[in-house]
Amino acid sequence: MSSASAGTRGDGDRGPQRSGSPGTDDWLETAAAGATGAVLGVRGADPAAPDHPSAPDRPSAPDQTAAPGQAAAPGQAAAPGQAAAPGQPSAHQPPAHQPPAPRVLNVANALTVLRLALVPVFVWFLLSGGASGRSVAFVAFALASVTDMLDGELARRWSLITDFGKIADPIADKALTGSALIALSYLGELPWWVTAVIIFRELAVTGLRFWVIRRGVIAASRGGKAKTMLQVIAISLYVLPVHLGPTRAIVMGAALVVTVVTGIDYTARAIRLHRAVQ
Repeated sequence: MSSASAGTRGDGDRGPQRSGSPGTDDWLETAAAGATGAVLGVRGADPAAPDHPSAPDRPSAPDQTAAPGQAAAPGQAAAPGQAAAPGQPSAHQPPAHQPPAPRVLNVANALTVLRLALVPVFVWFLLSGGASGRSVAFVAFALASVTDMLDGELARRWSLITDFGKIADPIADKALTGSALIALSYLGELPWWVTAVIIFRELAVTGLRFWVIRRGVIAASRGGKAKTMLQVIAISLYVLPVHLGPTRAIVMGAALVVTVVTGIDYTARAIRLHRAVQ
């Protein structure tokens, strides 16, 4: 057999070549296209879908928020200052719970009113004279002084602070102290100038308290508490139907000094508060 025929036979044993068989190439391309279409069909492919292999990269859509002046549509968050639609989130959630404001009729204010009611009772029995009258006056004054300590403590501890209490409490305090000092001076047991200095200081502090009440409350200092305690003790010593010599005059003198000093301190703090909150 010649070499030419051998070469021809050898080619026939290998089968037809791809490069020389256009029909076979068309069949392979058709099969590949069908397989790709089947895969994309299962995925619900859309050339424009984000998960399509040939889709261009797209930025994710931002959170939808209703613009100011528009109502929040379903699926949108309400913009600040707008009411959210039912079931929709709000950009600014309100506080979960706020405690209700205290009622005017509470135990702290009741004690303050009781102190005011005891003032005329105290003055009446003090001016009536006699050991029995002075004894009743002493009891009334002591009870009123106890309510002075209790109403503020209860108001702070139980959150019973009201505008009525802020106004009525200092008025009741000054009414009790002032009436006692005036009655003692009227009876000739206490110099009038001492009464005038203490009452002037108390009225001035009360005026300052009302002056800054819209800007804040000035907390009672240790000097103010000491002043109140000294005044109560000194007046009680004068009201008692027993003679205690110079003891009551010494205690009243100490109360007078602390009263003046704390009055100056309170005035300075009120002025600072008024300037700071303008």
